[in-house]
Amino acid sequence: MKSANPAEATRTAQDSKNAAPYRSVLALLKPYRFLIAAAVLLSAATVALTVYLPVLVGRTIDLLLGPGQVKLDAVCALLLQIAAIAGLTALVQWLVTVLNNHVAYQVTQDLRKRAFRHMQHLPLSYLDRHSVGELVSRMITDVDQFADGLLLGFTQLFTGVMTILGTLAFMVSIRPLIAGIVLVLTPLSIVVARFIASHTHNFFVAQSQTRGEQTALVDELLGGQKVVKAFGREQAAVAAFDAVNDRLETNSLKAVFYSSLTNPCTRFVNSVVYAAVVLSGALLCVATAGTAAPFTVGSLSALLAYANQYTKPFNEISGVVTEFQNALACAGRVFALLEEPLETETPDAVHKGRQEGDLAQGKVSGTVQMDDVSFSYTKETPLIEHLSFLAQPGQRIAIVGPTGCGKTTLINLLMRFYDVDSGAIRVDGSDLRDMTRARLRASYGMVLQETWLRSGTIRDNLILGKPEATDEEIEAACRAAHAHSFIQLLPRGYDTVITEDGGMLSQGQKQLLCIARIMLCLPPMLILDEATSSIDTRTEMKIQKAFATMMQGRTSFIVAHRLSTIREADAILVMKEGKVIEVGTHDELLSKRGFYAELYNSQFSG
Repeated sequence: MKSANPAEATRTAQDSKNAAPYRSVLALLKPYRFLIAAAVLLSAATVALTVYLPVLVGRTIDLLLGPGQVKLDAVCALLLQIAAIAGLTALVQWLVTVLNNHVAYQVTQDLRKRAFRHMQHLPLSYLDRHSVGELVSRMITDVDQFADGLLLGFTQLFTGVMTILGTLAFMVSIRPLIAGIVLVLTPLSIVVARFIASHTHNFFVAQSQTRGEQTALVDELLGGQKVVKAFGREQAAVAAFDAVNDRLETNSLKAVFYSSLTNPCTRFVNSVVYAAVVLSGALLCVATAGTAAPFTVGSLSALLAYANQYTKPFNEISGVVTEFQNALACAGRVFALLEEPLETETPDAVHKGRQEGDLAQGKVSGTVQMDDVSFSYTKETPLIEHLSFLAQPGQRIAIVGPTGCGKTTLINLLMRFYDVDSGAIRVDGSDLRDMTRARLRASYGMVLQETWLRSGTIRDNLILGKPEATDEEIEAACRAAHAHSFIQLLPRGYDTVITEDGGMLSQGQKQLLCIARIMLCLPPMLILDEATSSIDTRTEMKIQKAFATMMQGRTSFIVAHRLSTIREADAILVMKEGKVIEVGTHDELLSKRGFYAELYNSQFSG
């Protein structure tokens, strides 16, 4: 039944949204419930020992009656009890700390694992919409902030609550009237802490978001530092950073300022409570002096100690609540990432993926058909519309056209980085959506214009597609890719360690490694997206011969801007504004004197 009150419905939705992080945190803690229970029990033991100490101290004070009236034996016995209890309390507190740290950092590890694994299966459309730096900020900074808040909650929240209950019980047992005064004044501290905490959450959310923006900007500017320097944009880069940094400062100051009000405000209330205990206790000592049941100085000392112990957790809990608001704001960003829908497979595709089909064995013939395919990244901007073509097994299909015509998008669809909006793409007659992405991509070898190398040795980067490759196979692939000669000149040859951007290697050398990586595993179909764009003309001629050998019997898709490199293609698809406007061989298209001939001649004119 729908709510008749829109404001009430909005409130309900907002409450549900605010409760979501709490439910997610509880789900993370569930596997460690026994450790948490042990920590709670030990915390209870710590509190019991701590709150019992003032009783012993009070008894000791009452035994110091005056000059010549000190009951030394009893005092020494009490002092030994106090020392034993203090030592035991320290040991139990250490155990509680160990358990709390273990749970907090284990949960942090679990959360990071989930986030990273989740990102491995997110659709590329999500990764295209979010900067690398922002995602890194969620996984590193936000999880760290969450861990800090969680640890504070474990170490202070449990013991704080138990200390309040324990000290209150002891105060009631000593003098119910004074305990009642303390209890009446307590809500003031709670109201103040709750009011401030409820107003700081939004500031911590803004702080967390701005921190993510700053990380993304730093990642972007450092990654493109050469371009920044080449165009003299250092001042503009500094100005952009300063703008984000100033916003982060503003949001952080607001969050810290309002959250820092909690402690002094609660301390003020606690001081009022302490003063009330001192005043009422002193008056009671005077009033009951000489009676049958006097209120002793030792009892007053115990009550004052309890008043301190009782009020102190309110400060700690208020600080924990404030920090927990920050932790929840950060956790909310991580949980938002975890709630993003993953790439899904159809039930038929999953079932077929469990079987040892031809595609999994690398025996696919390589017939690729696009049947009336339409696709766009956004509905407002149509890109590919009603595209159809057929690639026969073993054919070399070149894809050419001006920038933005859809060449790279076509490759994204063939690899199923994106799914078509309408129509179908088939490999050997099977719709791509009826295959698992892993099986499909295992049948393709891909060399892109943008090289990707990871931190590790040259060998580590070469065997990504074939981890079991022998040294002889690796060397043969590198010789075929004309990479062996420069690898031999490196300090440790194939065992030379490089960074993720290739380190000392030139752009051309990095591209040769990517080509050698494909030549090592030789899948049944190939995609070469400007694969020789960073290689000099002489080396390119050798690579083209190696490619010709590699492409024998393999369906190959070649995206090229240098049209001289695709003369030997079996078919050339000429694209313009998302449509294939011409199809044919190099000579056929030149003889037509159409758009391809215009593109080709423009590269050699003048």
